Amino acid sequence: MSTKKYSYFDASLLFFLFLLMVSSCISIFSAQKYAQYDENFMLKQIIWFVLGLLVASVIFLFDFEQISKVTPYFYGFGLILLIGILVAPESIAPYRNGAKSWFIVPGIGSIQPSEYMKIFLILMLANVTQKHYERFHIDSIGQDLFLLVKIAAVSLAPIILILLQNDFGSSLVMLVITISVIFISGINWRIISILFLLLVSLVGALVLIFLYNPEFLLNIFGTYQLNRIYSWLNPFEHAEGIGYQLKQSLLAIGSGMMDGKGFHNSNVYTPEAHSDFIFTIVAEEFGFLGAAFVVALYFLIIYRMLGIAMYARSKIFEFYICIGMVALFTFHTFQNIGMVTGLLPITGIPLLLMSYGGSSVLASMIGIGLVLNISLKKRDYMFSEDD
Repeated sequence: MSTKKYSYFDASLLFFLFLLMVSSCISIFSAQKYAQYDENFMLKQIIWFVLGLLVASVIFLFDFEQISKVTPYFYGFGLILLIGILVAPESIAPYRNGAKSWFIVPGIGSIQPSEYMKIFLILMLANVTQKHYERFHIDSIGQDLFLLVKIAAVSLAPIILILLQNDFGSSLVMLVITISVIFISGINWRIISILFLLLVSLVGALVLIFLYNPEFLLNIFGTYQLNRIYSWLNPFEHAEGIGYQLKQSLLAIGSGMMDGKGFHNSNVYTPEAHSDFIFTIVAEEFGFLGAAFVVALYFLIIYRMLGIAMYARSKIFEFYICIGMVALFTFHTFQNIGMVTGLLPITGIPLLLMSYGGSSVLASMIGIGLVLNISLKKRDYMFSEDD
């Protein structure tokens, strides 16, 4: 019996990403005709895609031992940026859509640190979990609780800072990433069951408070977030105000029917159609078939990342990076499409690599570069012949 190492690169994942990028550029080109902003978003999106591919290529130059060593520095840098937004004057970090989440950089545009922090959090959670299992080789309830405390400490810092920015959507994404890591971290199922019950109880309590004393939630979420819930529950009742965006989104998607109105033939104006509501352009111009194609692309991308995760399961750091990216893409896709179709409240979460946004695109490509770097590792095959 002999083994042989073969190079492996997941070219199919790269191909699906290419199709998604093309779909993004086509959709943004149609969305920008509404001239909500006087900018060429498609050209900017192409530039961000090219820059993202270059950054992803650079990641291939590093092995994961090096990446693990620098992870705490990236994580700390991300926290500094999040703190900086809170203390920066509005001339540098203005409020947009009720949130203070962007730096304005002359010549570049806006930078949203929370998008990069999602990747830094994935790396840090993978790093903390790896270090824990390198130090503790025997499972016990005490060690599991210790790991849980470390995961919570790493996650709560950015989540709280982002909540202070009034960006509930990004903090929710980080919470989902953390929960995903906890569930596959090997922590005792009794502890996980208790956490699950606490989470369900918290959600149930928030629902009851919203139904019977919604004013109390103003102390937690603020007026902007509550208005989003009201507009979600009954967009047509608030059609000329807080429900206008969702009402227009539903009209655009419904008018696309099976095969759509054709490229560049959309005529239902939806605010932010080039960014968070890009899916409305796809559904209106290409109908159910076009929307299903985009959903299928996300399914295939997530499926390929899961496959890479299974291949890398013997390497803790790489495995948790893949799981974090799977959680990131899955939740972004589920939440964004859910909110534009009225199934979920609007949270301002973009559709990754489809919505316009430099920070979102670049951060996503960094994560994809990490996953592709993992797939580039060597595989061992048994019973192979020697050269």
